Amino acid sequence: MSEFVAKEEARAIEAVLMVATDPVEPSLLAELVEMPVAAVEQLIDDLDTSYRTEGHGFRIAKVAGGYRFQSDPQMISFVERFASTRNPPRLSAPALETLAVVAYKQPVSKAQIAAVRGVNSDGVVRALCQHGYIEPVGRARGPGQAVLYGTTKLFLEHLGINDLSDLPPLAELLPSSKDAEEIESFVKHGSTKGQPSVGRSIVDAAVDDDQ
Repeated sequence: MSEFVAKEEARAIEAVLMVATDPVEPSLLAELVEMPVAAVEQLIDDLDTSYRTEGHGFRIAKVAGGYRFQSDPQMISFVERFASTRNPPRLSAPALETLAVVAYKQPVSKAQIAAVRGVNSDGVVRALCQHGYIEPVGRARGPGQAVLYGTTKLFLEHLGINDLSDLPPLAELLPSSKDAEEIESFVKHGSTKGQPSVGRSIVDAAVDDDQ
């Protein structure tokens, strides 16, 4: 480890991250060690580099806008083996499906989620809110002003990512919010005025595939 990384401030940062239950923002670390934020971030980068070089099984990762200790990705097989012995509570398949829709299409309403999934999702949305993975983030324009939902910092923390841009590129596999609205309208009314909508085309394509 370099002389720069071995400084008292580096040890202090390690100590704080070791006891923290949530990712610690760099601004708070900078305040604690009385250093500029940029210097703290460089110090953390140097620490993480030293862990890699020395072959440690842990890293300092930037997650949800803050820093925390986490296991080295190369040790995932051992971590999974350990986790499997703990029998942690798991989200149901409907909950995971709903969470994926919210993650990739946020902000979305319950009606839009139901249109994508093809089933009422009110109970699942309520459960995900109780778990702290999603939350209301605003209201839609237009009649009714439906509540719109988005993911939380806890969601980012559990996935081990810094922001939504780190999600795998799967959004193109789901219809857009506009398409979801059209699908919902078609399901409710059976038809739309004028030219066939994108939602109608999607439904028709599904029917054609089944025939």
